[in-house]
Amino acid sequence: MVRVTLLRGVILTRESLVQRRSGSGKPLRVFDRGAEWDGLTAFMSRPLPHAMLGIVSGRRRMGKTYLLRALVEQCGGFYFGATAGTEAESLRQFSSALAEHVGSPVPFAFSTWHDAISYLFGIAAPGRGGGPFLAVIDEFPYLAKVSPELPSLIQREIDRCQVDESRMRMLLCGSAMSVMGGLLASTAPLRGRAQLELVVRPFGYRAAADFWGVAAEPALAARLHAVVGGTPAYRRQFLADDVPASLGDFDDWLCRTVLSPFSPLFREARYLLAEETDIRDTALYHSVLAAVAQGNTTRGGIAGYIGRKSVDISHPLNVLEDSHLLVREADIFRAGKSQYRITEPLINFYEAVMRPAWTRLESGQAAEVWAQSTERFAAQVAGPHFEAVCRDYVLGPGRSLLGTSLGAVGSGVVTDPKARRQIEIDVAVVEPGSGGAKPSVALLGEAKWGTTMGLNHLERLARARDVLAERGVDTTRCGLACFSAAGFSDALRAEADRGGILLIGLDELYGRAMPAAVLP
Repeated sequence: MVRVTLLRGVILTRESLVQRRSGSGKPLRVFDRGAEWDGLTAFMSRPLPHAMLGIVSGRRRMGKTYLLRALVEQCGGFYFGATAGTEAESLRQFSSALAEHVGSPVPFAFSTWHDAISYLFGIAAPGRGGGPFLAVIDEFPYLAKVSPELPSLIQREIDRCQVDESRMRMLLCGSAMSVMGGLLASTAPLRGRAQLELVVRPFGYRAAADFWGVAAEPALAARLHAVVGGTPAYRRQFLADDVPASLGDFDDWLCRTVLSPFSPLFREARYLLAEETDIRDTALYHSVLAAVAQGNTTRGGIAGYIGRKSVDISHPLNVLEDSHLLVREADIFRAGKSQYRITEPLINFYEAVMRPAWTRLESGQAAEVWAQSTERFAAQVAGPHFEAVCRDYVLGPGRSLLGTSLGAVGSGVVTDPKARRQIEIDVAVVEPGSGGAKPSVALLGEAKWGTTMGLNHLERLARARDVLAERGVDTTRCGLACFSAAGFSDALRAEADRGGILLIGLDELYGRAMPAAVLP
């Protein structure tokens, strides 16, 4: 029987799916992920006569399994997806999958993981085939938890196969970020053994807009990304392709999906936190995340919000960073200063909008809660998210707008001693000085989500540039940029027409228009 698949309105047989690839050989059914696919295929095709190891990680729902299964389908090889279970059950499942792979009429009955791993590497012996042999062990943390000797057993085989020839290309994959990161850290057995370390991250904001099919409406795409981010599973597996039809449908869509107690997304933010193995006291971690969502982004501010001392929250902050749920961003102008930001939009939305009204949402009052959350959403969710998107824009498609080479991109505070005020810079490009050269600033930018920007915003940026110049920073080629999701005043547009100023709106951010000017 011929299998038929419908992909974006095109009917493809299974055979044509295999034949029709992108330029890099990536199957068309794998959306985006070009860089990840190239990294995996380069790992597979490297012509070394010895065993190679790769570590693939990423938070849940990112499509790691989908990506690796596509690789196994294209390259051939062995795939095993572990589940939570006892050591005996996990070994039995692995043995059965291995027996099925080699075509054994009866299941294998390995008594120890030592025997199972030795047999697996034996399949990759040079005399048993021609090209590289791919072995994927997915959700590896489940196995390592009940069989902590596994990394050492794999290390022993990897080391042996650096002397003996081997076709083995092993990929260990997992969603527990702290566990996967620890596989190659410090004195871990696999330290120094991996030739690939790939983190599968959420789609970028432009790719996410394409994936959800809303790229033609940037205002909708920006709001959608501020809530669900770039996690692929949320559209297909969680919402069964329930996508807001237009910007006017966004409120209703939010109430029937994320804010509805009958939707899988309703409790997803809680589950994301509970799934991290290093998180024990979830109430404490939710309090830390709530503090950041409420605008308390410094270590001292977080500690004060939850009623703890700064030293007492070091461990929760480190665990959340290792889990890729929180990121600490250094102040680009002030050494030693930093702020924390929640990296998962759905968690930020939950902490800022849903958690304070959880009882009402559970009772079905989604429309009322959302109607009362407009200002909170703009200030605590969409605004900070928009600033991060603007920095991503400068790092990516906006790089060509700068007349100089790209330096460090970040945010920070410029203290104006004369006016006794602090000027917050949302987007900055700074080139640190070296070899006697002074540090230089290529761009200073301000981002506003719900405010029409005018000359007063430009004057604040110009004053920050003057203050930096007074400190000895090279600002001779420093351009100014205004990012706004609400638009710009006529006076500001007229000033931008004279040159040296960038005006970036949603159309420019999403590639539907080009900025009117390029910095010299």
